[in-house]
Amino acid sequence: MGIFLCTGLMAGAQGNLQIRHLANEQNILTLKDEKKYLLLPVQDNAPEGKIYIVVNNLHTGSGINVRLAREKVDYYVPLDLSAYKGKEFSIDVQNMPEGSLCWKKMKLSDTFDMTNREKFRPVYHHTPAYGWMNDPNGMFYKDGVWHLYFQHNPYGSTWGNMTWGHSTSTDLVNWKFEGTPVVPDAWGSIFSGSAVIDENNTAGFGKGAVVAFYTSAKPTPWGDCQTQSMAYSTDNGMTFTKYENNPVVTSTKRDFRDPKVFWYAPGKHWVMILAGGQEMDIYSSKNLKEWKYESSFGAKQGAHGGVWECPDLVELPVEGTKEKRWVLICNINPGGPFGGNAAQYFVGTFNGKKFVNESPTQTKWMDWGKDHYATVTFSNAPDGRCVALGWMSNWQYQNVLPTMQFRGANTIARDLTLYRQDGELWLRCAPSVEIEQARKEKVDIKPFKVKDAYEIASLLKDNDGAYEIEMTIKNSGASKIMFALLNEKDEKVNMYYDIMRKQFVMDRSESGKVDFSVDFPAVTVAPVFETDDITLRLFVDRSSIEAFGENGKFVMTNQVFPSEPYNRMSFVSDRGNFTVKSMTVYRIN
Repeated sequence: MGIFLCTGLMAGAQGNLQIRHLANEQNILTLKDEKKYLLLPVQDNAPEGKIYIVVNNLHTGSGINVRLAREKVDYYVPLDLSAYKGKEFSIDVQNMPEGSLCWKKMKLSDTFDMTNREKFRPVYHHTPAYGWMNDPNGMFYKDGVWHLYFQHNPYGSTWGNMTWGHSTSTDLVNWKFEGTPVVPDAWGSIFSGSAVIDENNTAGFGKGAVVAFYTSAKPTPWGDCQTQSMAYSTDNGMTFTKYENNPVVTSTKRDFRDPKVFWYAPGKHWVMILAGGQEMDIYSSKNLKEWKYESSFGAKQGAHGGVWECPDLVELPVEGTKEKRWVLICNINPGGPFGGNAAQYFVGTFNGKKFVNESPTQTKWMDWGKDHYATVTFSNAPDGRCVALGWMSNWQYQNVLPTMQFRGANTIARDLTLYRQDGELWLRCAPSVEIEQARKEKVDIKPFKVKDAYEIASLLKDNDGAYEIEMTIKNSGASKIMFALLNEKDEKVNMYYDIMRKQFVMDRSESGKVDFSVDFPAVTVAPVFETDDITLRLFVDRSSIEAFGENGKFVMTNQVFPSEPYNRMSFVSDRGNFTVKSMTVYRIN
């Protein structure tokens, strides 16, 4: 069958498409060939068009927003048509001029190529196969598999069309994209949330059912109306059925989102903590369906420079003791210590209904970089572990990062515990042990002393930008212990320990491509406890550096975009000297 032409059709459309252009940028597509996908050409900086599937003269679903190509094609995204196979349907495309390039470039296909095209795509960090990603959602562990859902736009690499994307892993390093099992509906887009395993069938969906909670965000002329909804899965999270009586929790609050649900064993009930403006609201339930408001936390405590989001509440052991404390994780945007978003936390007690902060006058940060946000933990982690994952970006510039096939990455997994220092309880965020299994090559650097300067000309042969550096440093009177990662283009990331101020500093202002946002060139600073015997792990992965000091007593996460991998390292001592007692470089794959 050939191409069906009619008045106004742009010549050269691919496949069997009948396209009718109407007044006021309205368009109707009729497909005459049953393929799985309609491949949509996207122009990242174009205005959004609106697409609806029409069956029996009715729109199905809430429609999708797509920046269809007007003058150029940056990439393609797939519109899955498999649900309509054998049916008569049309596609209603709104807000797209007749002269747009997209009409010539649309394609029908049974496949969509997700092969990586981006040099900045990380090797050992999770990224979406294509499209936009922000907050991690609904994370749980079951039957040897880690399940990660995430805020996903499958129709472009800018924010929109919020669904839950899904990836799985058996090792927290290598991830497989599993599709988009939770999509928008009549109650709105699918915002952030969590998932639990209902081992005792309290909700009646079946023993061991996976029950997901998410915010339904319905747009109105006055802003989103946000309510909490529920869906359940009986196939280990691969597909979900939405609860027929959604939403399950409502409020008159404007910002009311991101439910985290967990089982509180002493009270034999479920707890939901969610963000309500600049507070965290706590609810309880016996059956996951009917929820009772219990309390709120947050007034006059912590940082309040922006909206509170993505809460978590976990009980953690205090290292070296038999004690435990509860940690309330609170992500905030803006209001971070270096601009934009960040994650703060509070340590205290929880009785199943109310959280009490032990240090109400202190603000504590989980990570001291620019690119760490929306951090939450996996439900049902094995061996009593508490494993966290964050979104590795910043709302100040996420929309303009220098990638197009995808935008958004996650941090490496981190195990959380508490430790006591100078009478205060602090959160340790240590790299999860699974990352060590991904080490594929080891290069030991002989110990060396730095009196003035020292350089390592090559870290790894055929360096592809994905590696870990593990160092121990002994200070001998230096006022600053300085080192830098460099490439042959003299792009560099400067780092140093300021001994007098007890700080670790990272400066990415000369790290490579930095001109896409005025907020990207930045210097970030973390407080440190130890400056004489230093241990440091640097995880470098093409477009990011995560620094873990003292096995996670401080963490700093920053994105970087070098034109080629950093494969050199220089060391400089200010005043006294220091010795790098051990240094190992691991290729990670």
